[in-house]
Amino acid sequence: MKAKVVFKTYNQSQLSLLPPSYDDLVPVNHPVRIVNTIIDQIDIADLERSYKGGGTSSYHPRMLLKVIIYAYLRNMYSSRKIEQALLEN
Repeated sequence: MKAKVVFKTYNQSQLSLLPPSYDDLVPVNHPVRIVNTIIDQIDIADLERSYKGGGTSSYHPRMLLKVIIYAYLRNMYSSRKIEQALLEN
């Protein structure tokens, strides 16, 4: 019996107090918007099915894929450097 897969909440449109949306902080022509648009159009059903389930909730694979591709785009290949960039930015 396969355990149910539970992902952490992933909502890019989530509002915050200041600024009203994180989307307001990203310039219109920033490369991260291209990565976001392309990855949102890709079918990742096979990737989602590969998750075993059980245990604590996981980060959504689509969000993780966006992080990895954008990091590679910025010539950042070290997982420690990617982690630091996520904390700082």
